[in-house]
Amino acid sequence: MALGVRGHNALVMGGSRGLGRAIAQAFAEEGMRVAISARDPDVLTASAREIGASAYPAAYNRPGAVRGMIDAVLADAGHLDVLVVNSGGPSTGSATEATAADWQRAFEDVWLPTTEAIRGALPGMIERGYGRILVLTSLAAVEPEPGLVYSNSLRPGLHGLVNTLSREIGKHQVTVNALVPGYMNTQRVIEIQADPTEMHGRIPAGRYGEPHELAALAVFLASPRASYIPGQAIACDGGLLKSIY
Repeated sequence: MALGVRGHNALVMGGSRGLGRAIAQAFAEEGMRVAISARDPDVLTASAREIGASAYPAAYNRPGAVRGMIDAVLADAGHLDVLVVNSGGPSTGSATEATAADWQRAFEDVWLPTTEAIRGALPGMIERGYGRILVLTSLAAVEPEPGLVYSNSLRPGLHGLVNTLSREIGKHQVTVNALVPGYMNTQRVIEIQADPTEMHGRIPAGRYGEPHELAALAVFLASPRASYIPGQAIACDGGLLKSIY
């Protein structure tokens, strides 16, 4: 299937490692011009070189950093066709032990980078009459997981944002969707899941997913072929979610 994305400009936040890097790699392989952003400039530069992407370092939790990064990408690329918001996961924690400072930090890590990136990229997409925005969330946004109170609380709100925004901007041929990755073979999953054997037994597919499997979904949703799919939260989870949504 020809997806029609060759020559499109894409920015992948969190694109130096894990799922973000896999998405950036898939975009590049489809002939897109790719920019990636991340906090660690050394890892970012190395990944950009290997992918064939442009690198834009940014510490997402610093005020104004995301908007400055978006503006820099737009100044260099001229416009953005695709924005992938992947701000990374907040820390683990319990609801009874969370402090006001913990909640503020989680909000700055998860919510503010997402809204700031969208505010920076969206006006140009509306003006041009085309755009694709993908927001990476997690299974916790659909079915809360023990020990992940910040994800359980903040990421469902991102799904609400995706759906609400899609209704407001659909007439401009700009789609917004959430990608819901399951347990993938990434460092993040290794850090929070000490016993993969137990988790493999819970996943109908019998294994962790591979980053390239989520990336394939991202490429399709980022393409003109996905023009009639707005406001959705689409899981790539090996069948783990039990919810009907």
